[in-house]
Amino acid sequence: RRGVKRERSNEIEDLAVLDAMRAMKLADVAVLVLDAQARYIQRQELAIADAVVREGRALVVVANKMDLVVDAEYTKNDFANAVQEQIEMRFPMLRNTPVVAMSSLYGDNVYKLMPVVFKARERWARVIPTGMLNRWLEEVLDEHSPPMVRGRPTKIKYILQTKGRPPTFLLFCNVTELPINYLRYLTRSFQDSFDMFGMEVRLVVKTSAETNPYTTKSNTNKTTGIGGQGRKKRFIAGLKRTGKPLQKGKRSRKR
Repeated sequence: RRGVKRERSNEIEDLAVLDAMRAMKLADVAVLVLDAQARYIQRQELAIADAVVREGRALVVVANKMDLVVDAEYTKNDFANAVQEQIEMRFPMLRNTPVVAMSSLYGDNVYKLMPVVFKARERWARVIPTGMLNRWLEEVLDEHSPPMVRGRPTKIKYILQTKGRPPTFLLFCNVTELPINYLRYLTRSFQDSFDMFGMEVRLVVKTSAETNPYTTKSNTNKTTGIGGQGRKKRFIAGLKRTGKPLQKGKRSRKR
């Protein structure tokens, strides 16, 4: 009988995880509720956190039943820090994930949840100006230049945001890929600079033209006057699609 009960319990938990996966496809922010008594993140909860990363959603963690574990020697901050460390150990891109320690039975800290959720959504949907992105890139490259790839000096020329949900950015380089360790360095610096915590920041490497089009005089002159905004939009669309601006007099045809 005990074995049957355990199997039924596992089936119920698995169904709950599947239901959470379906809801996540329509969500902006995923709230992962933990049982504080367990002290550790369980298998089903790790599966949900993994789905948050794959679906590109923002994550907020709720530690419920804190009234049963908090005492003079173990505070809510201690538990929140322990949860953050466990998540970061498994999912490095989710470091410093917001954790709300609460007790739904007594209503302790319940009011803090929704403001944290709305702030997470604001960060997740944020659109960062291209000029600000390239100033950050210049500073981070001065601090730690990229390593050589296949005996070739690596140049990261510029960056732009291609998608706001989830945060996705194109790094235009003279190589087709960057070492994973250097990408992690860029990601950590990016999260620290723009407060992009509790979500995956996607940095995509793309080969580019020889020069940075955002610093050329011809670009600034040709995007003014009659039809300037249209040329500017086609210019950026060409960069995102091919890594090179469209040639003069040529337009991409929709197939």
